[in-house]
Amino acid sequence: MGHRVGSAPLLLLLLLLAFCKGRIVRVPKSPLIRVEGTETVIPCNVTDYDGPSEQNFDWEFSQGTDFVRIVSTWDLSFTSQQYQKRVGSGEIVLRRSSNNAVFLLIKSIQPVDEGEYKCITPSTDATVQGNYDATVQVKVIADGLTVSGSKARSSKPRKLSEGDSFELRCSASTISSEHTHLQVTWELKNGPAWQEILSLTYEGKFQPSPEYEERYLNGDVRLDTVANDIYRLSVSQALPMDEGLYRCLVSEWVKGADSSWQKIQEKNVEVANVVLQQTILDVLIATSNMSVTERGSLDLTCNITTDRSGIFQAQVTWYFSESHDDTLSDAQVLLSVDRDSVVSNSPLISLSHVDRNSYHLLMRDVGVEDSGYYFCQAAVWVPQHNGSWHKVVEKTSLPVSVVVTALELDYQIVLNASKTPKFSDDPTELECRIMNAQNTEANLRFTVSWYYRMHLRSDAVVTDELLAAMDADWTLLVGNKSRERIQNGEIIFSKQAVDTFSLRIQWTSEADRGDYYCIVSAWGWHHNNWVKTKDVISTPVSVFWATQDYTLTVEAVKLKPFFMAGHTFEMTCKVSSQNIKTPRYSVLITAEKTLMDQSNPNGTTRIISLNQDSVVRLEDWTDQTRVDGVVLEKVQENEFRYRMYQTQMSDAGLYRCVVTAWSPGGGGMWREAVNGLSNPIQIDFQTSGPVFNVSMHSDNPTVYQGELADLLCIVTIDRTALEPDDMSFDVSWFAVHSFALDRAPVLLASLDRKGIVSQPRRNWSSDVSLERISPMEFRLRVHGSEDQDFGNHYCSVTPWVRSATGVWQQEPEIKSKPIFISVKMDGKDFRDFPC
Repeated sequence: MGHRVGSAPLLLLLLLLAFCKGRIVRVPKSPLIRVEGTETVIPCNVTDYDGPSEQNFDWEFSQGTDFVRIVSTWDLSFTSQQYQKRVGSGEIVLRRSSNNAVFLLIKSIQPVDEGEYKCITPSTDATVQGNYDATVQVKVIADGLTVSGSKARSSKPRKLSEGDSFELRCSASTISSEHTHLQVTWELKNGPAWQEILSLTYEGKFQPSPEYEERYLNGDVRLDTVANDIYRLSVSQALPMDEGLYRCLVSEWVKGADSSWQKIQEKNVEVANVVLQQTILDVLIATSNMSVTERGSLDLTCNITTDRSGIFQAQVTWYFSESHDDTLSDAQVLLSVDRDSVVSNSPLISLSHVDRNSYHLLMRDVGVEDSGYYFCQAAVWVPQHNGSWHKVVEKTSLPVSVVVTALELDYQIVLNASKTPKFSDDPTELECRIMNAQNTEANLRFTVSWYYRMHLRSDAVVTDELLAAMDADWTLLVGNKSRERIQNGEIIFSKQAVDTFSLRIQWTSEADRGDYYCIVSAWGWHHNNWVKTKDVISTPVSVFWATQDYTLTVEAVKLKPFFMAGHTFEMTCKVSSQNIKTPRYSVLITAEKTLMDQSNPNGTTRIISLNQDSVVRLEDWTDQTRVDGVVLEKVQENEFRYRMYQTQMSDAGLYRCVVTAWSPGGGGMWREAVNGLSNPIQIDFQTSGPVFNVSMHSDNPTVYQGELADLLCIVTIDRTALEPDDMSFDVSWFAVHSFALDRAPVLLASLDRKGIVSQPRRNWSSDVSLERISPMEFRLRVHGSEDQDFGNHYCSVTPWVRSATGVWQQEPEIKSKPIFISVKMDGKDFRDFPC
């Protein structure tokens, strides 16, 4: 029971809320205070309505009596007679801002317009709900705002120089009947639009524009009041951006019924046209083009003149350039004096301020490298309100050409050999001495470069090789060819005295024989840098001693004159030499195979080697089944033996020993003396064994697309009959896709002697199969033949024969003659093509 009684009031409340919801028409809160003669806008909007989205509006006016119709959005005959003229002339306009909002515009409101304005919306709702009109009271007050400049704006511009300060004033006051506030804004026009500078808002706050915020914070742009109604704009240190037309913009604000501040009118007055004149600055070097002797002094004066008055400071910078066409950024700064008269530091260059307009540059101890073009740059700075400085003008003088005439430094160079070798590995020592030096200076330094020239025929081109060179700080720079020997201490460079440099070769070899010479460079200290002034080359010294030519003889001997495949091949190499001191030998075994050997088409194969320290290395021996099948060993100091186990038919060829004689060099190193080649030893298997032949056969060498192509590879044997178990074959099929055999063969498939089939990836849809159909017959089938399968086809066969000892021997590879396979288009396919 209690629950049912309590729910009745709640239901009644919900029904009341549902019925209360409806159309809402809104206008601003009353009163609206407007100034006589100003443009007045009264907005009106409607929400929570039914019907079409675009709503109509009627406006009526009353001064305490009946309402008079002004204007309507939908009824052209709505306007009463007393408003027809003002509405027709456009003085009063009703404009739509959206489907549900309009505003009534009175372009110049008058005291007779003071009263109550009603905004009415005709109903489009299914039921009458809410309010359909709203009223607002408009109060019209007299214009009490007065704005004027300090004086009428002169027709002549106000001329200033950059960096000057100036003030502008305007007067603004109001005698409004309402409590209003004024906002004063100073604006500048130096383009198409006015730009705000600084405002004193109606709330009494200073508000600079973003462009002037930094200058306002620095105190260079200020706005203050003088007396009650004078507003002064102060600009310290005028910049180019300050040029233009200035005006004072004053707006009057009143606090509305909603407690927000509203601008009710705005006036402005143009105050002044400010023109900034560029400061004149002339910069001139008093001296014309001149010549100075080396080690003398260069004296230049930079004169500056300006029309600037008042407080300013000059900054002067001297520049040097080697070329007349160089820009300022490419030039070298010599010295400068800043606006505080502080001169940059330089030990050999001084800068003095003779008077307010003259700056004196003095360079002592000039060198030839100081020849070039000199010019000075001057800038004028003025102080700013916050204590900083602003550059108002800058200019650069024309360059002055200066030529420094060199004093000729004179000295001679003598190169002597204090130690010369009589035999290989003897030391060599050369001394490069400076003699009779004249016109030297205190800051002078000598460095040396060493060169070697090989002895060649008189008509040959001589190439000089740099051994090493010293730079200005005596750092040694070594040549590429001598770098390793210098790092190993075999060649030593030293400076024995101020005027003496030496080169020592610890162990001189035959390759070191030739001419040696030195170049001594003179360096002078100028402007904190070492500068090369002269090079003098010595007469070359020859390092040479008589030697007898090295001789080396190598003899190869086959130890077993006749053997069969599968046996061990053995040969020795005996070496004899002359004129080589305590030689050691390195040996390389090579083989020249027959042209039928496809593993090395160049003919010669490097098999195994043994170096002078008896270290053995397999070279190009690639038979993985016989990795340990070759042995090279040293039998005696001058005798070496080569063995090859389980020889194959493919091992047939000419075998040689390539021997290099080495003699001990300096520092425990070995150096190559001479090379020798032995006589050839031939491996030729004298046998009456089987001879294999191979041929190709096809019953139908012409097939249509999609058909099966059969190719037979048939092996036959001559001389000796073999059991099938004593022979096997590696078979490979190839195709040359051309009418002529002018392209590289393509591997189709292969079958090794163990029965393993290998087939490369194909790029078309046909397929191949390979099978052994008898001990000596092999068949290749092409399934689903395509155009790409045409061409010359052949097979390659490598026979293997088992010897009486049970060892498998590889026979030479044999190839069949090619058969040309043609692939034609099916007759049905021809009929499918249009004629």
